[in-house]
Amino acid sequence: MSSPKAIPEIVTVHVPFRLVKRGGRKEMQLPEGASSQRKMDNTLVKALARAFRWKRILESGEFATIAELAEREGIAPSYMTRVFRLTLLAPDIVEAILDGRQGLEVTLVRLLAPFPVEWHEQSRTFE
Repeated sequence: MSSPKAIPEIVTVHVPFRLVKRGGRKEMQLPEGASSQRKMDNTLVKALARAFRWKRILESGEFATIAELAEREGIAPSYMTRVFRLTLLAPDIVEAILDGRQGLEVTLVRLLAPFPVEWHEQSRTFE
């Protein structure tokens, strides 16, 4: 019978990753080829929900202008128009965001910047 091996008190594990900023917080990014289950970006999901909610409110006729709605919501009309543009995103991009499958380059800051209206151009922009 062989003698049991001593268990070391300290074990060092090296995990290659880098930290990237996403939506004002840091996120761990694994190297290419490493499997990881992405989670939804709550900031993006919340912005999409707001945009489509505001669109529905405006279409209902409850408010005549974005300025009126922005005043009720207590936000700047310029911010509301930038978020409102998210309703123009291609359906596959919206679906990817809701499923947590969007690329690392798809951030709220980037989506609030002007982007192409054509869906096929958006796919190239946010690859």
